[in-house]
Amino acid sequence: MTLSASPTSTAAPSAPVIEVRNVSKSYGEKVAVDDVSFAMPPDAILGLLGPNGAGKTSLIRMITTITAPDGGQILFRGAPLNGYHPTQIGYLPEERGLYKQMYVGEQLIYLAQLKGLTAAEAERRAREWLATFELEGQWKKKIDELSKGMQQQVQFIATVIHDPKLLILDEPFSGLDPVNANRMRAEILRLHASGTAVIFSTHRMEQVEELCEYIVLINHGRNILQGKVSDIRRQFVENRYRLTYHGESLPDALGQRYELLNPTVSTVDIQLQAGEEGNDLLRTLLDLGIQIQGFQELLPSLNEIFIKRVSVVG
Repeated sequence: MTLSASPTSTAAPSAPVIEVRNVSKSYGEKVAVDDVSFAMPPDAILGLLGPNGAGKTSLIRMITTITAPDGGQILFRGAPLNGYHPTQIGYLPEERGLYKQMYVGEQLIYLAQLKGLTAAEAERRAREWLATFELEGQWKKKIDELSKGMQQQVQFIATVIHDPKLLILDEPFSGLDPVNANRMRAEILRLHASGTAVIFSTHRMEQVEELCEYIVLINHGRNILQGKVSDIRRQFVENRYRLTYHGESLPDALGQRYELLNPTVSTVDIQLQAGEEGNDLLRTLLDLGIQIQGFQELLPSLNEIFIKRVSVVG
């Protein structure tokens, strides 16, 4: 790809990093992306979610300018995508793309130069990043000689070495042991805190809950749910509460009035019916003389919401 000159105009600081407007993409008769729209908040880590074949990769390929939309428009920091913008984007694909027979240092310098760095600056940053991941000794090793986890870390370094404004991560922790996964997670959060926007795509909903403040859920090429994680979890509440109590058992009257779920020695989940409120339940517990140690409303996990929404739409 030939890079055009950097745009002279700059977007307003509040402009979404990425804004997708009614974007569609087909491959023959297969509609991969169907009229998708969303704006990425400037201060959020965005989770781009969906089952296999939902259209996530097709959408990412358009954001990175690998392919172009058939319809609609994508804006980068308020400006239409152009040939310069890939220099400001770092993309870590699920299918890794390192050259197996190149040396680690040589490869990092080469890929950084493709993003506009000088050879000297590329080497300086490569050595700093390798030190961060305790991979200094791998400089003169071929990629093919590294473990899968080390290759993954080198791929991540290649993705961020040019200090991108937007970082797109597709299953970034695949193949990493817990120590190195935590190290990469810390670096992602550090980059985000320093101003790098992050799009995070994964099938691991617990990772999404840990990292993402905003999500877009895509299924069959269409976005079917989007918003702040906290708001979405509130939207799907099921009027269920968890009681932690002191005592050997609960009064039979409680089970006669409410549906009791997942009982253990000192905890039980209580399902309320439509129209019933948590304050009413709390008064009932006190009236029955139950010694309450904890009482909280249960919010559904993103995994539960994901399954519910995909099943309904699918």
